[in-house]
Amino acid sequence: MINNRTIKADLLLLLTATIWGFAFVAQRVGMESVGPFTFNAVRFALGSLSLLPLILLLQKRQPHNEQHEGKNKSVFWGGLLAGGALFAGASLQQAGLVYTTAGKAGFITGLYVVIVPLLGLFWHQRPRAGTWLGAILAAVGLYFLSITREFNISFGDLLVLIGAFFWAGHVLLIGWLAPRTNSLKLAAAQFAVCSLLSFLTALTIETISIASVWQAAIPIFYGGIGSVGIAYTLQVIAQRDAHPAHSAIILSLEGLFAAIGGWLLLGEVLSPRGLFGCALMLAGMLFSELSGFFSKQKPVI
Repeated sequence: MINNRTIKADLLLLLTATIWGFAFVAQRVGMESVGPFTFNAVRFALGSLSLLPLILLLQKRQPHNEQHEGKNKSVFWGGLLAGGALFAGASLQQAGLVYTTAGKAGFITGLYVVIVPLLGLFWHQRPRAGTWLGAILAAVGLYFLSITREFNISFGDLLVLIGAFFWAGHVLLIGWLAPRTNSLKLAAAQFAVCSLLSFLTALTIETISIASVWQAAIPIFYGGIGSVGIAYTLQVIAQRDAHPAHSAIILSLEGLFAAIGGWLLLGEVLSPRGLFGCALMLAGMLFSELSGFFSKQKPVI
């Protein structure tokens, strides 16, 4: 039976997916005033700083010991690795949003749900049959969403698609690092590394000014405090009680909320062909996760 704690966790995850989905709108609007790397530099700096109060609060409640000291050392190296992967995924996504819509970017980014188990092949992890079927559905959906009848893919969609592979690699990397370090400290560290790399890149290829950053203040604030700080914290809280399959399924709705946000706030409209592609991609993501959930269920006698 589903208890109240599970329902609460699922609702928190749904809120997290909603915040992340609407963040695609903020990311597009923000780049009307600043470049993609400047946007990410400030956004992830805010995200990292927003986690510090929670880290300090939890640290006061936990006694200091050698094990924590060892984990703190691994935060530095883990933050560099995860921050580098995060920088690659976020940069490609942000740059892609210059040329594509928030809805399309949300759905294409969501492909990481299917890509993660497929990348597991490199670690000799065999995906389930349902994962292969989900991947096929998602690939066909991507064709209808992004590939034109002349068999061309837009530059923006291509950047976001490449970014989805980095998001998948980031998920695998976090899965490996999480048991070895403090998750909140790792999150703050990776956000700080991503911010620093974005800032250094922006200094090289973009023009940074206080005035332009101020003009994009609301989208940057939403992307940093809302999407990074608040949503990540909600995810951590929710996943204490949520089933892993529930978590992945609900969070994969991020693409749906990105499309809704783009339609409501930016007037973005998908063609019937694009809507059909979105439906297939969503079905592929959900099928990939649901197959894993049901395969773990034991028959009730």
